[in-house]
Amino acid sequence: MQGKVVAITGASRGIGAAAARAFAAAGAQVALLARSRSEIEALAAEIGSAALALRCDVADWTSVQQALAKTVQQFGQLNVLVNNAGTIDPIARLADAEPGAWGRAVDVNLKGVFYGMRAAIPVMRRQGGGTIINVSSGAARNALEGWSSYCASKAGALMLTQAAHLEEGPHGIRVLGLSPGTVATEMQVKIKASGINPVSQLDPSVHIPADWPGRALVWMCGPAADPWLGTDVSLRDEAVRKAVGLI
Repeated sequence: MQGKVVAITGASRGIGAAAARAFAAAGAQVALLARSRSEIEALAAEIGSAALALRCDVADWTSVQQALAKTVQQFGQLNVLVNNAGTIDPIARLADAEPGAWGRAVDVNLKGVFYGMRAAIPVMRRQGGGTIINVSSGAARNALEGWSSYCASKAGALMLTQAAHLEEGPHGIRVLGLSPGTVATEMQVKIKASGINPVSQLDPSVHIPADWPGRALVWMCGPAADPWLGTDVSLRDEAVRKAVGLI
């Protein structure tokens, strides 16, 4: 990752923050995109001059467009985009879900991924290539009670991964997803508190640390992950964990 520029959405905490640290440790310059300015500024200060904090709401096309333009202006290029920002809310059965909150999940989890791609792809085309990684979920393929907005939006994002690979692979742009499994983040606290569906009943000890997907994202930028282009890498796969060096 030496000399590479990586933009990460949802970089204020959890997988996004762990990914920022992992990419910076590997030698990359990192643009930290999130709505929480104070948190990404603190993380940027921790990382040092290789980090840039940019307030960004992925549900707003103009906000995403401007953040990635500032990234290129600051660092001169954009080699990797990690579409990590996501929300589990609302955790509610279809009959009870508040329509505005349901739509907001689609704005973040699906439209936010499209906005990131739409802003990054022209830049990467001009450069002759790049990598786009969408943080996915097992919920993209399996329905779970109370998670209709999350499952539907993640399934749509997986289709965006497939479509972007089909369209942009010939232009040297690598597009793939990471399905990390259950990770010890704030999202799992919300899931546990909901008491809905089997995931909420899991013992917290089974969740993997956030630095595992962070390290996997770095690994996915190399040729070893090419067999997964256009689909999701699953961190539940022991062979993948071994390849990344997690076990």
